[in-house]
Amino acid sequence: MTANSLLESVAKPIQRAIEITVDGQILVQDQQAVRQNIDQVVRNAVFGSVDEKHAAQWLVRECALHLGIILSSIHKLYVARAAGKVRDDFTVPAMNLRSLPFYAAKAAFRAAGAIDVKAMIFELARSEMGYTEQPPAEYVTNILGAAIAEGYQGPIFVQGDHYQVSKKRFEADAQAEIEAIRDLCTKSIQAGIFNIDIDTSTLVDLSKQSIFEQQQLNYSICADFSSFIRECEPEGLTISLGGEIGEVGGQNSTEAELRAFMKGFERSYRDLKPEHPGLSKISIQTGTSHGGIVLADGSIAEVNVDFDTLKQLSRVAKEFGMGGAVQHGASTLPEDAFSRFAEANALEVHLATIFQNIMYNRIDDPLREGIYKYLRENHSNERKSDQTDEQFYYKTRKRALGSFKKALWDMDTTTRENIEAAWEQQFTLLFERLNVAGTKEEIEQHIQPLVIHEPLSSYLQEVVAAEDTSDLAD
Repeated sequence: MTANSLLESVAKPIQRAIEITVDGQILVQDQQAVRQNIDQVVRNAVFGSVDEKHAAQWLVRECALHLGIILSSIHKLYVARAAGKVRDDFTVPAMNLRSLPFYAAKAAFRAAGAIDVKAMIFELARSEMGYTEQPPAEYVTNILGAAIAEGYQGPIFVQGDHYQVSKKRFEADAQAEIEAIRDLCTKSIQAGIFNIDIDTSTLVDLSKQSIFEQQQLNYSICADFSSFIRECEPEGLTISLGGEIGEVGGQNSTEAELRAFMKGFERSYRDLKPEHPGLSKISIQTGTSHGGIVLADGSIAEVNVDFDTLKQLSRVAKEFGMGGAVQHGASTLPEDAFSRFAEANALEVHLATIFQNIMYNRIDDPLREGIYKYLRENHSNERKSDQTDEQFYYKTRKRALGSFKKALWDMDTTTRENIEAAWEQQFTLLFERLNVAGTKEEIEQHIQPLVIHEPLSSYLQEVVAAEDTSDLAD
């Protein structure tokens, strides 16, 4: 099948609304019809044959461009904030949409549109890409498809979260692990992911005597990845890069660690890319853990976030030209805690588990029981001896999302719409508490989206190899 005939096949749901030119260009002629039927194209991009998936993914991206929806980097906003040119009383939500990302993103765009939110990020971690079976191009397609469906226009920030080095694999074969992450970065950039969080914090060695020595592998490998990404980024675009000094769930980060990491990073990076921008943000640990701490009855323990440290390290980060500090693992905090991130001048906060919980709390009992049966049969090795059933299911149910992806998409419409409504309510709450309402002005002032047409051939040639991400953080 030729490229054009393949395109015509996947474009059937919107074929009367677009024109495919002889040279394979897409022209949108009926915007409303595209918006009304894009969900069918997205579905093909997720569940079609290999070639159909990739052709549909490219088609959605091209339609988005023609509708003014442009994959972008948030780098310039963060640099402007470091320079004091952007107010620092809002915290950008970075949302990991593991399950039903097309419908979850639709809810996010509706919530954002109602209060003029533009400073928001859609992200997925290396680990999540594994267990949700969502390679970069597929995830991006879900987000773009949702933006098309909801009539969104402007820049969209999609982020590779926790592109994390596996300490176990690094110690076994450092070069192989480095190449795996480089390959992921290459695929991500081709897919339009122009914001990447490099996580080499797993290489921090607390057995070393000095803090500088403890951070040495962390900052040097981070600098190497940063240099590689700069070589891959499209001309005229600066990818937003983040580093990390403390593993989430470990001990709280300190100013001394941040300064040691950044001084080492800047020295290493200067040797590799002296004329290029470095990091625009830094992730720290302030007392949270991914997914929260689960009690025996399945409820989540209250966590004390060190907001003073968050505020202090955001201030120090600006000394190094970064927009501020980033908070991970925060979505299961009490609602009244979220306004404190903006008060502490946190630059960005990563949110994931709450959206997954909303879905699991509302799906039908037979589907939930099917998922729990799958977990018992396939992930019992992850169960700790002292865990209750509730703790085991809560901690492992994310691992069922890939295997049950189609079943979740095919749930009855009423149930899915109830989930969407709950998501929209949650997004609205978060946007308001994080004070990002009205950030349309800041985005329009500092972000000039760059239109990049990735060739269809790069999508059709993509081969995504599965990798074991069970030892990586979300």
